[in-house]
Amino acid sequence: MRIMLRNAFRRRRFLTKSKCNNVRRFCSKRPKYDVVVIGGGHAGCEAAAASARMGCRTALVTQKKDTIGEMACNPSVGGIGKGTLVREVDALDGLIGRVTDQAGIQFRMLNRSRGEAVQAPRAQADRDIYRDCMQAELASIENLDVLERSVEDLYLDESDRNVRGVIDDKGEIIHSDRVVLTTGTFLGGIVHIGPKSYPAGRHRRDNDEVEAPSTGLAATLERLEFPLGRLSTGTPPRIDGNTVDYDDGPLLEQPSEEIPVPMSYMNWEKGVALKDRLVSCYQTRTNARTHEIVRENFHLLPKFRQEGKVKTPRYCPSIETKLKRFPDRDDFGHVVWLEPEGLPENTSIVYPAGISTSMPEEIQLRMLRTMSGLRNAEMLRPGYVVEYVVFEREAREF
Repeated sequence: MRIMLRNAFRRRRFLTKSKCNNVRRFCSKRPKYDVVVIGGGHAGCEAAAASARMGCRTALVTQKKDTIGEMACNPSVGGIGKGTLVREVDALDGLIGRVTDQAGIQFRMLNRSRGEAVQAPRAQADRDIYRDCMQAELASIENLDVLERSVEDLYLDESDRNVRGVIDDKGEIIHSDRVVLTTGTFLGGIVHIGPKSYPAGRHRRDNDEVEAPSTGLAATLERLEFPLGRLSTGTPPRIDGNTVDYDDGPLLEQPSEEIPVPMSYMNWEKGVALKDRLVSCYQTRTNARTHEIVRENFHLLPKFRQEGKVKTPRYCPSIETKLKRFPDRDDFGHVVWLEPEGLPENTSIVYPAGISTSMPEEIQLRMLRTMSGLRNAEMLRPGYVVEYVVFEREAREF
């Protein structure tokens, strides 16, 4: 999610570098930064890099520097629709395409048998390599500072209510006349696993810690009467790949294309960095027993999921939503892709795409072990759903 405040880039959106320098000289006695970007996910990295490339003094503010560029959910980039978006960002000198080409461990062109207009590039990435490469890219950009702080409030000019900076959790002000929010799932985030819920933006993938939500900033936006809503999105359980039986069935293997098509136009001649170390994904399916376990435990879902009061993304339905929308697929099942989260020497974690869930942990394990290849699977992390604050569509005209 990338939302700009009322005066964010109102007059700067199409400024050239020379004009940006003129503006900086004009306001050099006031703000320390021309632009402050809050959040270090995909949108935050791109916003901060774009601002700094224009010559604007930019601060990227994030709770933890070591999680900048972290792929929070699926370790993939692109796909139908999203692959086109990545290419458009790349054409604007964005980072995501180039970083994916450095960290990608599987590349495929979807809809290759159809016309070019509907073809879409998709890549699996090694999470660690992607994060490290993104941080290295940001570190190499002039005019960009990375600040490890938690933003709790906006600093406003009392006379005209325009933003003049942000206030961190220590009460310090970071001065700027332009603020960009890219808060993702952290804005007032609440994680749900079955009947359990607790404040969090997401779980860390390498330990049992959770990353704290931005509650103060959410309260500020509500106080300023921005049109806000709540959205929820889920993630599947993570599996120990060493406990997957790939010969059970056997599972359908999907290798990378032998000659991978890079995500970035800048790499079309030299190709991708890990082209000699590409990996395969594998397909399994849910079945009637999987569906039976889920249906028997609908009552254990988080209350807001049962009542359907919070919207969910269309493009990432949970297994519970799939069973409600398509109740007659017990014989055929739903596709689940077993996607490695990195090179074998870096991790054994497998991401089962297609079964995001917020069922209790014990139900999730029972559900997993009904599918081919996963009869003896060990679950490293349970799936969960995170509910968070978003700007409603009319915020664009606010």
